Amino acid sequence: MQFRVLGNEGSWYCDDLARAAKASGHALERIDFRLLKTTISSDAQRVQSANAILNSCDAMIVRTMPPGSLEQVVYRMDALHALERLGTRVVNSAKSIECAVDKYLTTSKLQLYKLPVPKTFVCESAEDAMEAFDQLGGDILVKPLFGAEGRGIVRVSDLDLALRTFRTLERIDCVLYLQEFINHGGFDIRVLVLNGDVIGSMLRRATDDFRTNVSRTGAAEKHQETQDEVSLALAAAKATGAFFAGVDILYDQTGAPFVIEVNAVPGWRAFNRVHNRDIAAEFIDVLGATI
Repeated sequence: MQFRVLGNEGSWYCDDLARAAKASGHALERIDFRLLKTTISSDAQRVQSANAILNSCDAMIVRTMPPGSLEQVVYRMDALHALERLGTRVVNSAKSIECAVDKYLTTSKLQLYKLPVPKTFVCESAEDAMEAFDQLGGDILVKPLFGAEGRGIVRVSDLDLALRTFRTLERIDCVLYLQEFINHGGFDIRVLVLNGDVIGSMLRRATDDFRTNVSRTGAAEKHQETQDEVSLALAAAKATGAFFAGVDILYDQTGAPFVIEVNAVPGWRAFNRVHNRDIAAEFIDVLGATI
């Protein structure tokens, strides 16, 4: 089979997928999002990168969404949708990528699926955010609407600092996404879901602040997921439509669980290490079997 992956130059994950694909007898080529181009005429259309016609490949694997203007990001997502309409398998699908990269949309869909989520408030004005600050307990996380790996998240528990933060974000035309801070004891659970099955989980411990992301300084260890964690992870992946997802679950001091994120471009480097697994190979095998 012919696979292509939209990923960054020098990405370890793209290299790992290429290794796994070659070992299984498949071809895999990395494509840069910024080199996408489309041609449309009355009788045909095609999506290309350089001279490669992308709608001729068996599957397009999405491993990144680089920063860009609103027009650039919308066009890239439009191109993924076009590939799907032209019959190319996109993993994760354009719709699930759109959901997972948007914290508001993800949280909204998780709640509609009756999954436990932290109390959340989203607005555009500092005045509305200040009212929400008290309602959320006066100890909150301010998160960028788009972002991953814990980047840009700030914990605010001071009234004056909250006002300055909200006014600054308002001035630069940001959406204010506020979430109650949940004392999670310094750890959370990352559950990997592939094609409707949980393939494993790991426990991530914070080492320098409240963020547990291994891409920062969090430490990962092997974890045996509970049946409740399996149920939550599968429902979260289904809510966002993700074929391959990393679902993050944390617990408050009473032991109540909360689903805080569905990552549609999950990493597996730390997971491989703590479980002695080859997730890239498992991913390629499952993907190939479903085409």
